[in-house]
Amino acid sequence: MIVFLCFSMRVLQEYPDPDSIGSTINNAKGLDLFINIYSVSMRRLYRLCLSHALFLLISLFLGFAATTVSPATEKEILLQFKGNISNDPYNSLADWAPSSNPCNYNGVFCNPLGFVERIVLWNKSLSGVLSPALTGLRSLRILTLFGNQFTGNIPQEYAELSTLWKINLSSNALSGSIPEFIGDLQSIRFLDLSRNGYTGEIPFALFKFCYKTKFVSFSHNSLSGSIPASIANCTNLEGFDFSFNNLSGQLPSGICDVPVLEYMSLRSNVLTGSVLEEISNCQRLSFLDLGSNMFTGFAPFGILGLQNLSYFNLSHNGFQGGIPEMSTCSESLKFFDASSNELDGEIPLGITNCKSLEFIDLGFNRLNGSIPVGIANLERLLVFKLGNNSIKGTIPREFGSIEWLLLLDLHNLNLAGEIPKDISNCRFLRELDVSGNALDGEIPNTLDNLTSLEVLDLHRNQLDGGIPETLGVLSNLILLDLSQNNLSGAIPSSLGKLSNLTFFNVSSNNLSGPIPSIPKIQAFGAAAFLNNSRLCGAPLDISCSGGSNGTDNKSKKNKVLSNSVIVAIVAAALILTGVCVVSIMNIRARSRKKDDVTTVVESTPLGSTDSSVIIGKLVLFSKTLPSKYEDWEAGTKALLDKECLIGGGSSWNSLQNYF
Repeated sequence: MIVFLCFSMRVLQEYPDPDSIGSTINNAKGLDLFINIYSVSMRRLYRLCLSHALFLLISLFLGFAATTVSPATEKEILLQFKGNISNDPYNSLADWAPSSNPCNYNGVFCNPLGFVERIVLWNKSLSGVLSPALTGLRSLRILTLFGNQFTGNIPQEYAELSTLWKINLSSNALSGSIPEFIGDLQSIRFLDLSRNGYTGEIPFALFKFCYKTKFVSFSHNSLSGSIPASIANCTNLEGFDFSFNNLSGQLPSGICDVPVLEYMSLRSNVLTGSVLEEISNCQRLSFLDLGSNMFTGFAPFGILGLQNLSYFNLSHNGFQGGIPEMSTCSESLKFFDASSNELDGEIPLGITNCKSLEFIDLGFNRLNGSIPVGIANLERLLVFKLGNNSIKGTIPREFGSIEWLLLLDLHNLNLAGEIPKDISNCRFLRELDVSGNALDGEIPNTLDNLTSLEVLDLHRNQLDGGIPETLGVLSNLILLDLSQNNLSGAIPSSLGKLSNLTFFNVSSNNLSGPIPSIPKIQAFGAAAFLNNSRLCGAPLDISCSGGSNGTDNKSKKNKVLSNSVIVAIVAAALILTGVCVVSIMNIRARSRKKDDVTTVVESTPLGSTDSSVIIGKLVLFSKTLPSKYEDWEAGTKALLDKECLIGGGSSWNSLQNYF
């Protein structure tokens, strides 16, 4: 201002106003005198004005110099930052040497005047604490240190970094409360403190001067309390991510009054209440994730028609009601997840008009009706999950027209009919789960076209026929569950080629024949083969006739044992006959001699059940004989009691196994 006044006086000195001297025009001498006096006065005033201006400029310069850090001083600050690093596993700061130019340090960027403007050291695994000395970097605009292992908290001294507009300290080990002073940094545009160990509440004052802030993320911490209503002060906020915390309470009113809000993620908290009215006001949303909370009431399906919406997740909440007919659908919508709620009604036909959809999950609800006709319109669909609902009807053949389909989950519905062979056209399919339905018919023998298949779950249906030999070519298969069906025939030995298989189950079918003698198949244990009445061989404890599956020795032992039993019975009969013959001969001989001496031989008719038949040391039946309802099985068991003379322990064990 002083300089301007001096300049004005100089102009007046050289170009005096004619009107101001009009009264002296008629007097030439008076005019000359006035001009001389005026010129001298203006020169003196001009010199005085310049001296004051020069003094003021010098004072301002000295004051500014006193508060300005030189590049040499900034080098010392950076070296102090390095000194706080306790571990640098990749030697990322090796070139931070006192003899080097700090603008050439790794991760350091300077402005044209040579002052540090950016520090970018991400994913370096640096350990230590943040140096308070960084507050001396008065030109610092960007501080990016994500992907390291810094501990402690952000130093209070950073409140003086008024030029900062980006702070990214995500994926570290910072702890404590979120510093409230960050709310005083009025230049902040981007703030990311996600994936740390922060606790406590989000400070209300954090959003005091957030008029320039565009994005804030505190996700993956342990924050509690409610979302501060002051976030509505951030009139230029484009997105925020508070997911994976312990935030509670309701969605603050006015949060969608922010005119440019596009991104909102509150996933995995304990937020409650209704969101319908508030979310419906967010007319520029492109990303909405409210999954895994405790929201109730009607779901905000109305925003599905927003032009920019691409991601919509309401899963794992308590939303009720139906999905309204979708007369319009965002051309950008790719992700639609409303699973694990209490939704009812039918799936709207309009969903097939959302031709950009890549992911649909409506599983674990109370939906009824059938799978919408026209599903083939979703040509970009990668994932379709509808399990655990009350859907009826058949599996649409149209699924076979969706070339890029990766996952089809239709488990635990009420579907009937056959598995369409058209499914085999989905050559990139990795998971097919149609378990828990009433599907019948045979397993399509064209499934071998699904060479990328990793999961095939067909259990708990009414499928019949045999297990296709061609399943053995699905080399990527990890899970194969065919249990609880009506499958028959043999288990194909080709399944032994499935080297990546980690789960296998064919139990509760009508399979027959020997289990293939392949370690990969037998390693799944007996439980994988149970309840197949005509299935035999290891790992089941059922031998196969003819010893066709490695049980020859056991069968031979059983045959030898059977022969021994026959020999024993015949021998016993011969001994009994011999005793009887000898007795009769003795009686007759003594009768002829009329001898008075008689010999009594204890014997009991076979019809008696009061005593035992004793023949030498062989006890056929101890105590009571079997009744007519106790067949020869009981008699044979008694015959080969451990205490009997025939056979031995091993033979007895073999016979026990047989019975």
